[in-house]
Amino acid sequence: MRAFVHQLIAGQNQFASGGLALMLIGGAVAWLRQIPSKLWWWIVSQSTMTITVTDEDAAFRWVKEWFLEQKFLKRVRWLDLDTTLRGAELAMIPAPGRHRFFRGRRPFWVWFYRSDEVKAGASRRMESLTFRTIGRGTRVLREFVNEVIACHHSKRRVASYLYVFDDGWDCVEAYSPRLLDSVLLKPGEKEHLLGDLQRFRASRERYRKLGVPYHRGYLFYGPPGTGKTSLVSACAAKLGMSIYVVNLTEMNDRSLKKAMNWVSEDSVILFEDIDCMRAGHRRQMPGAEEKPQPVNAGANDAASPMLGVTLSGLLNVLDGFHAPENVIFVMTTNDVDALDPALLRPGRIDYKLFMGRAAESQKAELYRRFFPEASEEQAREFAREHRAETMAEFQGHLLALEQEFAELESLVRG
Repeated sequence: MRAFVHQLIAGQNQFASGGLALMLIGGAVAWLRQIPSKLWWWIVSQSTMTITVTDEDAAFRWVKEWFLEQKFLKRVRWLDLDTTLRGAELAMIPAPGRHRFFRGRRPFWVWFYRSDEVKAGASRRMESLTFRTIGRGTRVLREFVNEVIACHHSKRRVASYLYVFDDGWDCVEAYSPRLLDSVLLKPGEKEHLLGDLQRFRASRERYRKLGVPYHRGYLFYGPPGTGKTSLVSACAAKLGMSIYVVNLTEMNDRSLKKAMNWVSEDSVILFEDIDCMRAGHRRQMPGAEEKPQPVNAGANDAASPMLGVTLSGLLNVLDGFHAPENVIFVMTTNDVDALDPALLRPGRIDYKLFMGRAAESQKAELYRRFFPEASEEQAREFAREHRAETMAEFQGHLLALEQEFAELESLVRG
């Protein structure tokens, strides 16, 4: 081998030595040509900062909300239409590609990436935003992030959104919050509930001084059709809070903890029909007789992680290490007796509201909303004649009656 190399260098094989020389020279030229590019990117990396957010994080939506408030958006020429930010109203945000803007007197560049990823045979669109600016101190990036957070919180104070969990929180675009005035309860119940909610939201500093976890639990229980979910929607809209709906039958302990970690502060976490959770057998009280286990008691076994949330997993996110701060827990149920006593203790459920049969006063008030020209006596007489068990049932009677009146009016005019 050494002799072969010596021959090449000595020029005894001119063809081989020429080829080797060309290869060495070409390699050197290629390496030298890369120096300016590498030097440039080294300078860029040393003099700029970048921050990236993906669509798997809730902050991705916050950044898009921030875009809508910026003046530079008027100068952007590549735009996407988005209906996830303002419901039925179309919003324009920067399209995939590179965009430039100034924040203060500092230039920013933003790259919007979009790609399709295939997992388990299903295609999913992946999006991310990468921001770059000049500088080396992270103070500028922290100020930018705080500005995005402040914009998000200002939106939350005036709007109420609905989120459902599917490997991440998705906003329900068609959601329309109920108005509090449209929910009719027995005299004093709505005012007392709203007052309790407002006192809790104003007591964060007091909770902190006392060392008490800052969250509060509410239980609305009663027959179906009494307006439990509507009351949650109306209260959240009144207070400017978003609702995160948790379906325990489609989760396990791990996914529940993951979902709770991604819930925004100052939100309502709604557990609908909590009595339907497949959490295995109930806890036995000390000295109580052992009761037969239900068929789905195996769901409480750690070896069956996909069969639902266990009772211990639920309790852990309500007041354990995984419990979120600055949230309101609301549970609804048709059968309060089916709930485990451990779930109902103070600290997990702090306020209970029974929503039972429709009272005459409730039905009369609803009647006058449908027919404002009717007198109080007429409304009460109609309420007495129609023995509806729930407000939903009574509302059905009124809708049918209103339809009849509308048809009669059209016949008369025709």
